[in-house]
Amino acid sequence: MTDTGRTSSGPVRGTARSGASVSPGQPGDWGGWITFAGTMMILLGSFQVIEGLVALLSPGFYAIGPEGLLVSVDFNAWGWVHLGIGVLLVAAGGGLFTGQTWARVIGILLAGLSALVNLAFIAAYPFWSILVIALDVVVIYALSVHGGEMPGADENL
Repeated sequence: MTDTGRTSSGPVRGTARSGASVSPGQPGDWGGWITFAGTMMILLGSFQVIEGLVALLSPGFYAIGPEGLLVSVDFNAWGWVHLGIGVLLVAAGGGLFTGQTWARVIGILLAGLSALVNLAFIAAYPFWSILVIALDVVVIYALSVHGGEMPGADENL
């Protein structure tokens, strides 16, 4: 009996839905992770922008003073940091949708930086910071493990 590369439930692992073999760097079943990562980066960037604007426009919103944070600087400085990271995350998330390799690299770096900044800011807004850190970790996973499957991905990365 010959093996056609199909089972009764669908294609064999390591093959695309059409039955053709998928090698690293080619779009496959995991390509949706890149769309997810791009969407999450835009969403996380929006979260960071909101958090930055709140810190800039309403520093009294946070229950703890700047001296209670891991890095003791005023909320004005924190606001600009969150705002900057947010704008860059939105731009890199948009770049992922166009298949830009730089967006993948910058996305990993910015998600890591975002997680660190939110860890330092955790005393001011614990639930929000923990949520953003968790989403940053998922974005880093998607970009680092499945980033080679995005359209136009550079196989040498």
